[in-house]
Amino acid sequence: MSAETKPKYTLAEYLELDAKSAERLEYWQGEIFSMSGASAEHAEIEGNLMAFLKPQLTARGCRIFPADMRIKVPTMPPYRYGDLSALCDPAQFEEIGGVDALINPALIIEILSPSTEAYDRGDKFTHYKSIPSFCEYLLVAQHRPHLSQFVRQEDGSWLQREFNDLKDAVQLSTLGCELPLSAVYQNVFFAPTASVIPPAVQDDNV
Repeated sequence: MSAETKPKYTLAEYLELDAKSAERLEYWQGEIFSMSGASAEHAEIEGNLMAFLKPQLTARGCRIFPADMRIKVPTMPPYRYGDLSALCDPAQFEEIGGVDALINPALIIEILSPSTEAYDRGDKFTHYKSIPSFCEYLLVAQHRPHLSQFVRQEDGSWLQREFNDLKDAVQLSTLGCELPLSAVYQNVFFAPTASVIPPAVQDDNV
């Protein structure tokens, strides 16, 4: 008996499905992938990031977009979904298949999960680099306190920094603001091997 093959979709079929779907669907080489179904930890971290960054950015004339904002990726058409995206320049959009896609994000944030981490660190990051305005990438672990930051340098290389202490704060160079790990992981409870972070409290033993 032959193995069942996945159906292949045209780009037009995908655009129609994504425009009507309550889920976030991504398209690649004829296949459609659901980006929905986040864990409770993922949802909490995403909410923390938005709640902490939005007031600061709004006051500075910058903007931050949630996970349902489509991002045009030139080498991975038609668009992708990041967990958060932000910029301080005026936001620019292109209509693709009847929906708006952001074309000039400066910062993209992805919250990692076991099923997406390799993709977010590898192929997706590689294709994000084709966005001319993109110059900072933040990967946020949800099973332990850990952030990876990638910042594009003038020569086109990417400087990588790792943060894994709740006393750490990430300097977001594209937005001109600081992001404490304690704010990112507020109300997030880890497995016994990790730390439990009560609201707005830092554990000096992490």
